[in-house]
Amino acid sequence: MKPLMKYIPSDSRLYGIVDLGYVRPEEAENTTRTLLCGGIRILQLRAKGVESATVETLARRMQPLCREAGAVFVLNDYPEMASRIGADAVHVGQDAGSLASVRAIVGKDMLIGRSTHSPEQALAAVAEGADYIGFGPLFPTGTKPGRPSIGLQDIAAVQEKLGDFPMFCIGGINGTTLPSVLQAGARRVVIVSWLLQQPDPAAAARDIIGLLAER
Repeated sequence: MKPLMKYIPSDSRLYGIVDLGYVRPEEAENTTRTLLCGGIRILQLRAKGVESATVETLARRMQPLCREAGAVFVLNDYPEMASRIGADAVHVGQDAGSLASVRAIVGKDMLIGRSTHSPEQALAAVAEGADYIGFGPLFPTGTKPGRPSIGLQDIAAVQEKLGDFPMFCIGGINGTTLPSVLQAGARRVVIVSWLLQQPDPAAAARDIIGLLAER
């Protein structure tokens, strides 16, 4: 199966993650439906420390839900698996080696996202051929325990250099911190634990998307 989405839609400003650190595997499909119902159009499966067979099973179940909604389905950390199932995108960290090596695995049609933690890494990832980047963590976050936060001071400068290139700010963003992130120049954000733990994640996603659309 080939990837369907070959670009990040311009209105994909809230990036959602079904993180198995917060979502039980048996709830992954329902969480996917909920986030898509809230208007999220780029959605990642992140499953740190989970058996690869379970990850692949969930990915194969989430992917058609994303396609039905017209959303980009992203698999975190598994280029070979992403290629095998035809994910729309694969997301890799700084420890994944060169993006050329990832591209050799997933082929020319799949989107590649890269986590970056400094302006230098952000610009390097774009130069290497990333299709989008994550930039953070902006604040301390339980999703990435022990990783130093990078603050808000570089967002505007990096975004200005990248123009319309998709840069998703990430790390500790929630309903309280989002206004300061937007004030610092962010155009797109990733929200993980706060969104997943809301009483109504779909409504919360719609509210955040509305705020982002106003920027």
